Amino acid sequence: MVPADRIVELGLEENFWAMGDTGPCGRCSELHYHRGNQVPCDEPVCRGIDCSCDRYVEIWNNVFMEFSRNSTGELTPLPAASIDTGMGLERIVAVLQDKVSNYDTDLFKPLLHALGEYTGHQYGPHTPQQSPGPNDVSMRVVADHLRAMAFLIADGVMPSNEWRGYVLRKIMRRAMRHGKRLGVSGPFLHELVDVLVDEMGPPYPELPANRDAIAQVVRAEEERFDAVLTDGLPRLESALAAAAEGGTLPGVDVFRLYDTHGLPVDFIEDLASERGITLDRTGFDTALDAQRQQSRSKASFGTAVAVTEFQFASVSNRTAVLASEDRFRGYETTEVVDALVVALFDDARVAVTALEQGTTGFVVLQGTPFYLEAGGQVSDTGRISNPENGLVAEVDGVERIAPGGPRAHHLRVVEGQFRSDYLVHASVDRCRRNDIKRNHTATHLLHAALQRELGTHVKQAGSLVAPDRLRFDFAHRHAITRNELDAIERRVNSEVYANHPVETKVQSTKEAIEAGAMALFGEKYGDSVRVVSVPSVSMELCGGTHCTATGDIGLFAITQESGVSAGVRRIEAVTGHTAVTHLQSQRASLDAVLGVLGVPEDRAVEAVQRIQGDGKRLARELDKLKMQAALDTQDIADDDGAVNIGDVRLIARQVAGLEKESLRGLADSLRDRLGSGVVILASTNAGKVALVVSVSKDLVDRVPAGRVVKAIAPIVGGGGGGRADFAQAGGRRPDKVDELLAEGQAVVGKMLNA
Repeated sequence: MVPADRIVELGLEENFWAMGDTGPCGRCSELHYHRGNQVPCDEPVCRGIDCSCDRYVEIWNNVFMEFSRNSTGELTPLPAASIDTGMGLERIVAVLQDKVSNYDTDLFKPLLHALGEYTGHQYGPHTPQQSPGPNDVSMRVVADHLRAMAFLIADGVMPSNEWRGYVLRKIMRRAMRHGKRLGVSGPFLHELVDVLVDEMGPPYPELPANRDAIAQVVRAEEERFDAVLTDGLPRLESALAAAAEGGTLPGVDVFRLYDTHGLPVDFIEDLASERGITLDRTGFDTALDAQRQQSRSKASFGTAVAVTEFQFASVSNRTAVLASEDRFRGYETTEVVDALVVALFDDARVAVTALEQGTTGFVVLQGTPFYLEAGGQVSDTGRISNPENGLVAEVDGVERIAPGGPRAHHLRVVEGQFRSDYLVHASVDRCRRNDIKRNHTATHLLHAALQRELGTHVKQAGSLVAPDRLRFDFAHRHAITRNELDAIERRVNSEVYANHPVETKVQSTKEAIEAGAMALFGEKYGDSVRVVSVPSVSMELCGGTHCTATGDIGLFAITQESGVSAGVRRIEAVTGHTAVTHLQSQRASLDAVLGVLGVPEDRAVEAVQRIQGDGKRLARELDKLKMQAALDTQDIADDDGAVNIGDVRLIARQVAGLEKESLRGLADSLRDRLGSGVVILASTNAGKVALVVSVSKDLVDRVPAGRVVKAIAPIVGGGGGGRADFAQAGGRRPDKVDELLAEGQAVVGKMLNA
C-alpha cells in the first residue's frame, strides 16, 4: 500500500495525456523517485514532484487510454480501453547506480571516455551539488546523438532534407556542431562508431551487422557539413558584421543562410548570440512559411486537402459502428456473400440511411474481402451488389472510418438503391488483385535480391504496390551500375522460375523477429504479426496479399533506377503480362531505330557511334568556320576594333553563336594579333552566356584574367575562374551582356591604374 502522503493530484494539465490535439487520450499516473534532500533546490521550500528542481525524477508513466478527442475537443469513450505503460530504462539504471544523470551510468561511460581521449576533455565527475560545465554538456550531446544516428542508419534511414531523413541530418549536424565546441576540426564522429557498436552490439545485432555502413554514412555527412560550413561561414560572418550596429539579424538573411547555404538555425543563433546579436525569428518564420506554401502548391501530387471526419447519426450509433466486427477475409477469398451493411455515409461523410442510384458515398460492412491501402499496397476495387433488389455499386477505394475503426468502402451506386439494412455480395476485381499480388511478392524478392547483390545495409525506405507496376525505395548511397541492375533482375527472375512456395503465418512479433523476419522501420506492429516468407529467400512482416508461389509472378522486368534523395535509391519494375508488354514495346522501339539506321541489331551501337562521331566532327568544323568568319569581320579583327587604356590595347566584344571552345580559340587568336593586350569576349547561345578573358604574357601581373572573370561574371548570373593568362565563365542572363562587357573594360582600367 502506498502511503497517502506520497500520492499527489496535479490536475488535468499534468495528469492527462493525449497523442495530440485529436485522437486517443486519458488520465495518467506518473511514478517519481526521490533522489534525496542532498540534491539542491532553489526554492525556499521544495514543492516536491511539482517543483522545478532535480530532487524528484519521473521514472514511469501509466496512461489509461479510455477516450478519443475530436477536433472540437469532445471526448467520447473508446470501444476498448487500454493501459499504455512506459518506463525510462536509463532513468532506472541511474537510480540503481545512484548516479546524478543518465550520462553518468555505465551505458554511456565507454563512449564518453573515448570522446574525452579524442578531444582532450575529461567528462565529469558530477555530484548533486555540481552542474555540468559546457564541455560536459557538449560531450553528452555528442554521445547521445551518435547513438541515435547509429540506430537510425542501421534501420535504413539516410540523412536527407525531408521526413525522418531530415531528423537524422539535424541530430548529426547538432553533434558535429558540439564537436566543434570541443575544439574538433574536421570529421570525427565516424571514429567513435566502433566504440558504440562494441558497447551496444551484443543486445542489438543490427549495429555490428551494419558497422561499416554506419561509419561510411556518418563520415559522408560530416564531410558534407564541413563543405556547408566552408561555403556558409564567410556569408554568416558578413551578415553578422552588417547586423552588428542594429543588433538584430534580419529574418530574410537567416532564412537565406539556412535554406540556400544549409546552415542550421541554432548554429546561426549561437554565433549571433556570442556577438550580442539576436535573430529576427518572426521574419525567419514568415520566409519559411512562404517557402512551405510554395512547395505545397508545386507538389507533384497536388495540394493536400484536409479529410473530414465521419459524422455519425448519434453517439450510440458511433459506438455501435466503431465496435462492429470488421474482419478482413481477403486472404482466403475475393468474395463475401451476405455481408451485413453496418452503416452508410454520403460523400460528405455524413451518416445516411440510403444511397440512391448515381450517387457516391461510403459503406461499412461486417466482413469484407477488400484490402485497405497499407504497407505500400493500394486498395482493392470491385463490386458490391444485391441480386434480389437489383443493387450494383462499383467500389473504387477503401479507408478507415477512424483510427483503429472499421473499413469504409468508397463506391458509386450504378443501379438500384443502397440501404443500411441490406445483406450484400462483396466481390473484389480478381484480375486486378492478381496483378497486385504478383507485384507485392516480386517486391519481397527484389528486397532480398538487393541485399544479396548490394549488401545487408540495404533497407526499405518506401514502396508502392499497384496493379500495373511496383516501386521500391531503399537505402543505398551510390547509383546502381548497369551490371548490378542486370544481376538484381536475373536473381529475382531465378527465384520466380524456381517456383518457390509463398508461405504465410501469424505468430508473435518477438518470435517472428527472432526467426529472422524483416521488420520495416517506422511501421508499428502489434503483439502478433503476419509473416510472409519464401523459404531460403525472404521473410518479412507483411499484411499484404501475395502469390501462392513465386512462379505466379511470371516475369520480372526493371523499368527504371533513379535517386530519390541523398542516400535513397528507387527501382521501378513490372511483372507478369505487364512485363511482357513492356518488353514488346522495347522490341518495337528497337526495331524502329534499326529501321532508321538501316543496320542489323548487332551493328546498332557501331552505327550510333559513327553518327555521333560525324556529328561532333561537323560541329567542330562549323565552329572553325564561325571563328574564321568572326576573325574576318572588319570591326573585330582590325586594330581599330581595339581601344587603348593607357598603353594597353583591349578588345571587349560580343560574338554570336560560338561555343566556349571556339570562343577561347578566337580570343587567343585576337590576343596574338594584338601582340600585347587583353581580350574579353562573350557569346550567347540558347539562353546561356559564355565568357572568356585572354591576357598576353607581359600583362598577367597587372591584369590577371581570373580576377577579371570573378569580378564581372556575376553580372550575367554566373561564375568561373582560371589562370592569370586565361579564364572563363558561364552565365544565364544574355540580356546583361552589354553591361558585362562595359564593366569588363572598367575593371581592366582600374587594374591598370592601381
